[in-house]
Amino acid sequence: MRILLTNDDGIHAPGIVSLHAAIEDLGEVWTVAPLTVQSAAGHGITYTNPLMVEPVQVTPTFGGMAIDGKPADCVKLAIRSLWPEHFGEHARPDLTISGMNAGANVGINILYSGTVAAAIESAFLGVPSIAVSLYLKNRDRIFWDRAAEIAKITIGHILATRPLTPHEVLNINIPPIESQNAPMPPIRVVDMNAAPLREGFERRISPAGQVYYWAAGEGMQFTSTTTGSDVDLIRADNVTVTPLSYVMTDVDRVQEWREALEPITADQSV
Repeated sequence: MRILLTNDDGIHAPGIVSLHAAIEDLGEVWTVAPLTVQSAAGHGITYTNPLMVEPVQVTPTFGGMAIDGKPADCVKLAIRSLWPEHFGEHARPDLTISGMNAGANVGINILYSGTVAAAIESAFLGVPSIAVSLYLKNRDRIFWDRAAEIAKITIGHILATRPLTPHEVLNINIPPIESQNAPMPPIRVVDMNAAPLREGFERRISPAGQVYYWAAGEGMQFTSTTTGSDVDLIRADNVTVTPLSYVMTDVDRVQEWREALEPITADQSV
């Protein structure tokens, strides 16, 4: 199996270094990741600037192609151009893994996440994908290697269940890992928590007298938490797995709007 590895924290981030080491025995891993940190880039892509590409050796055992762009750019460029250039015409990855992100991507953060966007872009292009994120409670004590091992075990269980279909994407979140010997947490398949963040903006004045605002709040504070959701169960120290879809049609309301609007002709006024 050939695996495309990417992320949104950048190719030098400890999360991708640790995840690469953990998943090496799953297959041939080739990394195409952003040159710089692209956290909360969402599903943005680059149209008006060139995408500069350079090989980078981050550690003696880890390197890859660094793209001066966003996470979705990395996946689009990798699948459309770099992969066939490297592996041969018409070649494609068997699986894309995006992560391991520094911070959980649960609830509304799924929509903001460049980590998840990279995975969704891959699935949209017909390569199944898995996003991996680590919930950080104490940023002074982060056991990346053990978290990556837990991610690898979870991915192994997923791949052993059945082959992923071409447009399938799964979002994995690892709970806080308190030591290098932390036990394997339970795996729970969950829904996305649908509630806004508790956030605000601090109003400040610059030395030049200009008003500006600084985003305030913490990424795991939500206005409400549904029992059994990704937010609820990762706080209870579970590995959460959420199947995602990039099709945004509200199928429950299509027929309602069809019946209301389709009889209307161009010459009818409101």
